[in-house]
Amino acid sequence: MKTLSAVLLLLAAPVIADRTASAGRTASEERTASEESNSSSNHQPNMLRVKNSHGTEATFSTAGFIDLDNPFFKSFGSNGRSCASCHVSSQGWTITPTGVQELFEKTEGLDPLFRPVDGANNPESPHPDQLTLEERRNAYSMLLNKANIRVGIGIPANAEFELTDVDDPYGFASETELSLFRRPMPSTNLKFLSSVMWDSRETTEDLTSTNCIVGTVHCFSPVSVDLNTQSNNATLGHAEALNDLSAEERKAIVDFELSLFSAQIEDNEAGSLTAEKARGGPQALLEQDYYFGINDTIEGDYQTGAAFNPNAMSLYDSWNRFNKRTRSAKRTTQARAAIARGQALFNTKPINITGVKGLNDDLDEPVIAGTCTTCHNTPNSGNHSTPVPLDIGISDASRRTPDMPLYTLRNKETGETIQTTDPGRALVTGKWKDIDRFKGPILRSVASRPPYFHDGSAADLPAVVEFYNNRFNIGLTAKERADLVAFLAAL
Repeated sequence: MKTLSAVLLLLAAPVIADRTASAGRTASEERTASEESNSSSNHQPNMLRVKNSHGTEATFSTAGFIDLDNPFFKSFGSNGRSCASCHVSSQGWTITPTGVQELFEKTEGLDPLFRPVDGANNPESPHPDQLTLEERRNAYSMLLNKANIRVGIGIPANAEFELTDVDDPYGFASETELSLFRRPMPSTNLKFLSSVMWDSRETTEDLTSTNCIVGTVHCFSPVSVDLNTQSNNATLGHAEALNDLSAEERKAIVDFELSLFSAQIEDNEAGSLTAEKARGGPQALLEQDYYFGINDTIEGDYQTGAAFNPNAMSLYDSWNRFNKRTRSAKRTTQARAAIARGQALFNTKPINITGVKGLNDDLDEPVIAGTCTTCHNTPNSGNHSTPVPLDIGISDASRRTPDMPLYTLRNKETGETIQTTDPGRALVTGKWKDIDRFKGPILRSVASRPPYFHDGSAADLPAVVEFYNNRFNIGLTAKERADLVAFLAAL
């Protein structure tokens, strides 16, 4: 395979951020989300446990507690939002439709989360208090139904393409500002980030950095630097602040985010995910190795020189023995066996990867023999260990639903056209080849944050597995699909 030079990020634009700064809960309300509380201080102790549909997620902080006095929970803007509005501890440190709907009902749609700037389908909507309750439901339907934030980005002046047609059900989008409906990314497990934002627009190049793609001159700033910038951009954009955050406030927010580690710790069927020498839960993440280029799929491990190891997930190796038990084994044993089988499938189930921009085209290989870990190569995290935005087809016009805008883009040189619900990385670079390319998310604690993909188009984990099964003709059996869901839910 050739070096992934064409996969590289080019420039990052200082525009509105997906990882929204906003706050739907007060500090006291955040405290009640924990199963353990401390009424004598403004701290949530470790572990912070939260129920979800598959069991229990836990968050552990390296600070020893979750500090609700951190600027992360404070409003610095003009609309009452803080980082915690769209990064709620009880919702996987992002937001979910269930959580948003509960907040809407509680506040009748008047909470700071519901503001026109990026909460409404159309940013020119009146302020919520100028609308009736039913009008507010309609104006914020994307937020309510998919927990999607509207991100407004225009087509770069030097883009290789132009916008020839817009079908926006909300009557706003134009080449000056496309409406892009995206899920806020979780503000936990950021130790494992290789790039910031769905389209990596907050990821910057730095020639003095040692985080460089092998065989190229493309080097990237430490993620902590980009998170620092992102925290300020989000406050100026989503919170509509009139002034920049101070250096101290930015650092405090980033330090808080980097201290958080979240993972599923209990499963409804399998019980404790740390039992029988399993390594589920958040505490094992603290010791999990990660660095730029770890277990890179193309070049091998950047530090050790070892070849790419597709067995990137090993949390439940000790549970492989449960598959040797008889059919009469108790339910817990059967559930642990299913999780172990799902992990093996994630590591080893053959996938013929075709038609993925950022892989097949950049490597000039029509078919790549891979597995799930070809793209989710970071050990026990599921992230990609270098910045590699890919197009797996999420924004294709064929997947468009009536609630999403549809954009027709034309290549200025060739006249070729593409229809898409979100051009992704191309709105940052202006490159035709970057249309529909997005980075993948960290997979830990994924059970707490449905719906999935950047646009919230997969309602649950079975829908995610089914998408990949159909997209790449994997041929998963019903049992294999169930085992993969069991494994993902145990992350």
